[in-house]
Amino acid sequence: MPAFRYEAVDGAGVTKKGVVNADSARSARADLRGQGLTPLSVETIAAQVDETGATKTRGFGERLSQVELALFTRQLASLLEAGLPLEQAFTALLEQAERPYVRDLIASIRSEVMGGASFSAALTRHPRDFGDIYRGLVSSGEQIGQLSRVLSRLADYVERRNALVQKVRLAFTYPAIVTVVAFAIVIFLLTYVVPQIVSVFANTKQKLPVLTVVMLGVSNFVRAYGIYMALALIAAGFLWRRALQNQDLKRRWHAWLLDAPVYGKFERSLNTARFASTLAITTGSGVPILRALDTSRDTLSNVAMRSLVEQATASVREGVSLARALSAQKYFPPMLVHMIRAGEITGELPAMLERAANAQQADLERRTLTIAGLLEPVLILAMGLVVLLIVLAVLMPIIEINQLVH
Repeated sequence: MPAFRYEAVDGAGVTKKGVVNADSARSARADLRGQGLTPLSVETIAAQVDETGATKTRGFGERLSQVELALFTRQLASLLEAGLPLEQAFTALLEQAERPYVRDLIASIRSEVMGGASFSAALTRHPRDFGDIYRGLVSSGEQIGQLSRVLSRLADYVERRNALVQKVRLAFTYPAIVTVVAFAIVIFLLTYVVPQIVSVFANTKQKLPVLTVVMLGVSNFVRAYGIYMALALIAAGFLWRRALQNQDLKRRWHAWLLDAPVYGKFERSLNTARFASTLAITTGSGVPILRALDTSRDTLSNVAMRSLVEQATASVREGVSLARALSAQKYFPPMLVHMIRAGEITGELPAMLERAANAQQADLERRTLTIAGLLEPVLILAMGLVVLLIVLAVLMPIIEINQLVH
């Protein structure tokens, strides 16, 4: 049964907005009139896929945020664990939703479920907000009759992922701010301060020190070609993104990132943490190991590591143990392989994967803080050195004039 977003006026002239389920817009208007409301507008809440199954283009901001996704999953899991039917749980969530887009999304899913579709089938109509992993786990939960438990694990997974992303972002926020401020100060000094001061000495026919001449040349270059350099950098970034659409180039670039100095360990830790975390929740939710590996592979941002997981999956399909298949690959840490081997021996693979995922996330946080801690003093020292050179370029002519006077 389709869902409709309406705006109506009651008998007292108060405008009301909400969502109603009906067979058609005409039926929706009739239902509203039956409630004593005068409908002003009734619009269909469309799904995110068209009749062909292709994803529709979204408008600006029309997407469920990760925080909202975690809250939706946690609340739905709690309501189902309390014994509420799925339809009533959606009704309760609909009443609590604050953002219009979230209300429309929940109403659309509820209308699909009320029309006889399964929860996972209803989620497939909204692929932008619910990824393949989410939909796959919900489907597994429905098949094994443990939807509330799977949703609770999903909520834990989304919350941990959000917390990890937040920590990484916060760790690099300060270095990013320092970099922006440093560039702004240096550009201001080069384009305004240096020319104003050095021009005074240039008019006196005084021979300027080498550092001052060099700095004045840099200043003139930045003033004349700075905007073109900025545009060239933007164009280079755009072209590089376009070039990375070539899968072979992208794979080689990502392979280099895995071995890059300093950053390489961070890249490996980031992707390993994602892989272990996703594999833990999928296997713990009853997903077969081959399907779990395919799902975990899709969460990796590094194409080179995806290829390694594909090779490991092929080995597992041929009968090789998961630990042995991963140990044959280069970039998976020995600790993860040992934990998986122990889980396979004891028959507690999901629990051991959960421990390995927690260890990998802790390692990622440590590496993030280490890199951020190294960046901060390096950026401050670099900024101080550049400012020192600019100050010396300005002061050296003054010092020479004072020496001539004495």
